[in-house]
Amino acid sequence: MDIIRTLAGIALAVQLLVAPMAASVGDRDGKRDEKALKKQAQEEAILAMRRGEILPLTRILQIANRHVVGDIIEVEYKGGPKYEIKILTASGRVREVKLDARTGALLEIEDD
Repeated sequence: MDIIRTLAGIALAVQLLVAPMAASVGDRDGKRDEKALKKQAQEEAILAMRRGEILPLTRILQIANRHVVGDIIEVEYKGGPKYEIKILTASGRVREVKLDARTGALLEIEDD
């Protein structure tokens, strides 16, 4: 019985040691997948811009800043196609401006 308890204790100790490492590996894989998706979206946006299907990013940023004045802190190209631009205002609020990527039309402004 003592051997069984010892083996069970060792098995439990191994599980407790391995679980955090497995979670860490999973986190790295998740970050890798997220980076790959962002890179793919970026490449799709570049190709769409070259084909004339969406406005250049410089134009989109100008339009966004006309709607909400501040420092642009993040830009995401989404399917649809649309851009989501996060802007830090002088008052410290973060606002998200959503624009149609083809026309630059304002779709929505929301607090982030």
